[in-house]
Amino acid sequence: MIENLVIVESPAKAKTIERFLGKDYVVKSSFGHIRDLEKKDLGIDIEHNFQPQYEISPDKKAIVKELKQLAKEAKTVWLASDEDREGEAIAWHLFEVLGLKKENTKRIVFHEITKDAILHAINNPRDIDGNLVNAQQARRVLDRLVGFEVSPVLWKKVKPSLSAGRVQSVAVKLIVEREREINHFEEQKYYKVIGTFETKDANGNITPLKAELSERFSTREETLKFLEACKEASFSVSDVVTRPTSRKPAPPFTTSTLQQEASRKLGFSVSQTMSVAQKLYEQGSITYMRTDSVNLSQLAIGAAKAVITNALGEKYSKPRNYATKTKGAQEAHEAIRPTYMDKESISGDRNEQQLYALIRKRTLASQMADAELEKTTVTIAISGQKYKFEAEGEVIIFDGFLKVYMESFDDEKEDDEAALLPAIRKGDQLERSLVQAQEQYTLHPPRYTEASLVKKMEALGIGRPSTYAPTITTIQNRGYILRESRDGVDRELDQIDLKGQNIKINKIKKTFGAEKKKLFPSDIGMVVTDFLSQYFTNIMDYNFTAKAETALDHIAEGEIEWQSMIGSFYRPFHANVEKTLKESERNRGERILGTEPQTGETVSVRIGRFGPMAQIGEGENVRYAGLLKGQLMETITLEEALDLFKFPRQLGEYEDKPVSVGIGRFGPYIKHNQLFVSLKKGVDEPGTITLETAIERIEEKREIERNRKIKEFDNGVQILNGRFGPYITFNKENYKIPKGQEADKLTFEETMAIIAKGNDTKKKTTKKTTKKTAEKTTEKTKKTTTKKKSKKSE
Repeated sequence: MIENLVIVESPAKAKTIERFLGKDYVVKSSFGHIRDLEKKDLGIDIEHNFQPQYEISPDKKAIVKELKQLAKEAKTVWLASDEDREGEAIAWHLFEVLGLKKENTKRIVFHEITKDAILHAINNPRDIDGNLVNAQQARRVLDRLVGFEVSPVLWKKVKPSLSAGRVQSVAVKLIVEREREINHFEEQKYYKVIGTFETKDANGNITPLKAELSERFSTREETLKFLEACKEASFSVSDVVTRPTSRKPAPPFTTSTLQQEASRKLGFSVSQTMSVAQKLYEQGSITYMRTDSVNLSQLAIGAAKAVITNALGEKYSKPRNYATKTKGAQEAHEAIRPTYMDKESISGDRNEQQLYALIRKRTLASQMADAELEKTTVTIAISGQKYKFEAEGEVIIFDGFLKVYMESFDDEKEDDEAALLPAIRKGDQLERSLVQAQEQYTLHPPRYTEASLVKKMEALGIGRPSTYAPTITTIQNRGYILRESRDGVDRELDQIDLKGQNIKINKIKKTFGAEKKKLFPSDIGMVVTDFLSQYFTNIMDYNFTAKAETALDHIAEGEIEWQSMIGSFYRPFHANVEKTLKESERNRGERILGTEPQTGETVSVRIGRFGPMAQIGEGENVRYAGLLKGQLMETITLEEALDLFKFPRQLGEYEDKPVSVGIGRFGPYIKHNQLFVSLKKGVDEPGTITLETAIERIEEKREIERNRKIKEFDNGVQILNGRFGPYITFNKENYKIPKGQEADKLTFEETMAIIAKGNDTKKKTTKKTTKKTAEKTTEKTKKTTTKKKSKKSE
């Protein structure tokens, strides 16, 4: 007989909890949801008030069998899944599937995995919250209905295998709209003027002062005219304004702000941030990581105060209570913070340590005093001119929370930081050292990063803390958006210097348009967005999506009945689906670019079976070419499309085999006798590369391949150089060479012994895995089944 059976959703969480409970408790994991809507059909009985049709996931049947047996033997069953709608639904599904009884089943929740929190939860159990379960069911049903009904429309009208989703489709729409803003943006040229002046301190020492002209000129002629006037002009300080100011710390992290800041400061993707945060939570290092709340408990505020005063002194401490401003905040618990505020660091990999440090610093900073600063603005008059130079500077009087943490922003630039100004007074005369004008161009609106997309979605009320990461991951996996870094274009700009009485015009190079880890729409993403926006205006309306989230919040609060909410949406939606199937035209995003000069045949672009492509002609003589990476059907020119048909380009022969240059989806390449060699980026051009250079690249590739092979034995065993050092490969299996053994000196017998030992280890691992059924569920399975989403839904 088991005294207590505790069921959580994660094996890592189970291990941590097990440490805090005694021998009277058995802790097991369900590995996420144990059942979901049926896959073979809609999984919803529309005729009977949208009743969900659930089935146990095939990979969870063994786990369910084990949990059922343990539950029968247990005096008390404790359902301890996470404290949110998804966690509540997991608990409810366990209660239903395992056939648990209300009299000996208790629901417990905790916001942090600490001994005190778990014991407190056990002493204060509650029933399963039906309202939270209904809110989760409503979201699941709503998303399944949208996905299941709209996706087939896309298959018939756009391209097979496409899918749509209530939240994901509007997220793609945001990226598509931003891309079109950029495409229609008309840049403006201007000249920015910076003056460098000499000032003298009390000891006669010269200190430079840099100031920017209040006016920006649009032409070179206007700029030169101004610089000519500056030759004989005098410069004096017309005003000095100094004012005290202060900066307040940012509140502690919510899910959204953690994702944004981890992206800016650590370079993490949104899904990576949540994966690492999940580990930190399950290890007991931080509080629950899916939250809208910026609130901290009084215990946490007190602990932060103790850490701050002990390390920095009383003057740095300023306890604060933050109020959650997010409308309809889903989780009624704390912000993300360390469970133990005095714990400076944790064990774990580098990502875990970095994210923990970020969370800890932000939490402590939120409980610290304001930073006190003094901001000075100096205005410099130019004799005979209406324009003025201005310089701004900041002095930190008291660093306060800046001692620990400074928040980052998406639009911050390297030169944003205010400089320290020299001591200066109104009426001071200044000596001109250099006046420099530089040609500039206005910048288009910035593309979204994952972090700034989350910020925009949160501002529009699209999604909730638990949905941001899976939404962004899903639209990337479906190929609707791409997360890429792209090189910019070098442009030659004017730099005009006035020094002494001489004006000199120089040419400088500056890179424009470089993008780092930004989100770009794909052609298919743009075509699908256009189709859905035309025929499904409601689900593509940001307000509709936000209102749906609000309705789900009302369901969670018990204010409205979930099936009536679904019914009011479904009836007009389904009618629209039927109408679209009958009346809409096929849309492949086709665009006519012009005609081929030689033949007069039409040149166009469209979505083909294998993606976006260019096409010349019709019927039997039609020719196709795939678009290159970075090219969009919406912006590609006729000339660019015609260039795609110049390849493959024949260069000649080498070793009696033809050598050609082609362009694939991932860039240009050389082909020779089934060998494919990439061109050197920035050195080789596919349109001009010669046969001699191509042969060099072929031989370089062969040399790399030769150096890769250290040894080969008669039975096919090879010892190769790999990315992480030498290894053995045999029968499509790889084997690590033990430390202390040199790869090039291994004999045949020694090599086979390493293979045999490796195979023996694999057999033992397999045997151990099958011994306990639950262990069959790998970490990969866990990730894809926890809070599981059907491919057709969302």
